[in-house]
Amino acid sequence: METTANKSKFGIKEIACIGMLTALAYAVMALSKLIPINIAGFLTFDLKDVIIAICGFMFGPIPGVIVSVIVSLIEMITISSTGPIGMLMNIISTCAFIVPAAIIYRSNRKFSRALIGLVVGIFCMTAVMILWNWLITPLYMGVSREEVVSMLLPVFLPFNLIKAAINAALTLLLYNPIVTALRKANLVAKSSSSAPKKKGLSIGVTLISLFVVASLVLVVLAWTEII
Repeated sequence: METTANKSKFGIKEIACIGMLTALAYAVMALSKLIPINIAGFLTFDLKDVIIAICGFMFGPIPGVIVSVIVSLIEMITISSTGPIGMLMNIISTCAFIVPAAIIYRSNRKFSRALIGLVVGIFCMTAVMILWNWLITPLYMGVSREEVVSMLLPVFLPFNLIKAAINAALTLLLYNPIVTALRKANLVAKSSSSAPKKKGLSIGVTLISLFVVASLVLVVLAWTEII
């Protein structure tokens, strides 16, 4: 896993890089709206967490949270129909995923720590969203809390688990290519990154990530009875 240096202050290049990742996260979010899959009529898959997780790995959890808030706010005032409640749920979901992952990774910048951080992020996001769906969904959907409780295990739990796992696998798959592109654009200094992974490890991570994503996509297609 490639890394950026731990800095207490951000320079112009770092701010520009975070700005580019913010724009990219918004673009990915907008494209995710085109995915013709939803669960229970209102749960949709959003892949912006991949870009925000990469930002968190590069610059730390606080910039990741800032990007999450900015993207969710712009989404609310541009293309979202869920209003402030949707924005709040987006921010909570993303932060529950990327904050623990970024904190664990920054404690020891190795691939193994990135993997552990993402796994912890998957379970944190799933648990947090179970709680917040129990709290908020009755208000948002206008249904009884008992009805929402009946959906927690068969609907919300697998949806959030699958969504977070797909985002985690894509983060592992895309981290190095995005960091390399930013370095070529002179937004990430070469001295800010550690040596690249060994070729065998890089290929293995790519293949495993692709397998996980493909498997989970098939699970979702089967779940929604598309296949």
